[in-house]
Amino acid sequence: MKNDMWKAYARGMAAAMNGGGVNIPAGLLRAYRAIGLNDSDMMLYIQLMTFRQLEQVDFPTPEQLAERLGITAKEVGQTLGRLMKEGLLAIDEETDPVSGIQSERYNWNGLIIRCAEWLADDARQTVQSDREQQKAAGVVKSPDLFTVFEQEFGRPLSPMECETISAWLDQDRYPEELIRFALKESVFAGKLHFRYIDRILIEWSRNRVTNTDEAKAHTQKFRGGRGST
Repeated sequence: MKNDMWKAYARGMAAAMNGGGVNIPAGLLRAYRAIGLNDSDMMLYIQLMTFRQLEQVDFPTPEQLAERLGITAKEVGQTLGRLMKEGLLAIDEETDPVSGIQSERYNWNGLIIRCAEWLADDARQTVQSDREQQKAAGVVKSPDLFTVFEQEFGRPLSPMECETISAWLDQDRYPEELIRFALKESVFAGKLHFRYIDRILIEWSRNRVTNTDEAKAHTQKFRGGRGST
């Protein structure tokens, strides 16, 4: 009877585990090794995220982390200190305005920024390599998307903006010509920012727009048929 009870408990726990989860940015998993972290470092971050997202614990103790990581509290402390020294982890202090109670929480924005910078640089290198191969093969091609965006914005793109363009291409699978046309539409509308361009692309995707001709037709219809006469 007791065995059946524990088996039922285990099944309930398994169902809960399948139903819940921790939100870990995919970019971190793609880039953490490239910026010099090892698997143990990344597991520490995952545990910090688990404590915050699932247990509402913003500042777990080294002992709590050590128990889950299978290492000593001293080793946890050494790893935390190293990550802080490298600018990949910080501790924020907050004071409750009502009670005056002070609390602390881990901040891993440094890690996210470092990974985003690597991803943006990797995307740039890939584009540059493609252009060099095309040049060597005698293929003449229009400027790459990053260059076109920088020309329109009149400044270098930020790492996060480069990652957004890469996501449009690699994750959303938007055709490059459609992204270029969405950029032109944002210029035409006087709303030159990435959120507006993203909304344009999402709208076209919902309406199954796959090329510039369809985008032009959709845009003209949206504007009440201007330009069709």
